[in-house]
Amino acid sequence: MILETWSREETFAAGRKLGEQAQPGQIFALTGDLGTGKTVFTKGVAAGLGICEPVSSPTFTIVQIYGEGRMPLYHFDVYRIAEPEEMDEIGYEDYFFGEGVCLVEWADLIEELMPENTIWIRIEKNPEKGFDYRRIEVAYENSGN
Repeated sequence: MILETWSREETFAAGRKLGEQAQPGQIFALTGDLGTGKTVFTKGVAAGLGICEPVSSPTFTIVQIYGEGRMPLYHFDVYRIAEPEEMDEIGYEDYFFGEGVCLVEWADLIEELMPENTIWIRIEKNPEKGFDYRRIEVAYENSGN
């Protein structure tokens, strides 16, 4: 599925819709360059789950847990992971196979750890279509690229 958004608000709304439809145990893998809107999209997912607290990218903590919505959101940012084995140190499997929703920014860096049922979401810019334009591709299979 391909979505096109033309503003931060539309990118947020696309994430919100996904969050509203999310089921326990789902894993969303976000990929895309710096500044494409992964965190804006994630904020929308959180809102769709009923999470009201501020959401930010957990770049230095690797995982941030939001528990106040209709189910927990486990928000990973694995940009600073040097080796996939580092994910073992934070007990990623407890989150990936738990009762909440996992959202992993930069998931292509740990692609080998992503389960087969992962939903891959690639966000891309296209400056020719405008500064805030985003192309969001959602793939319901284990191939993020």
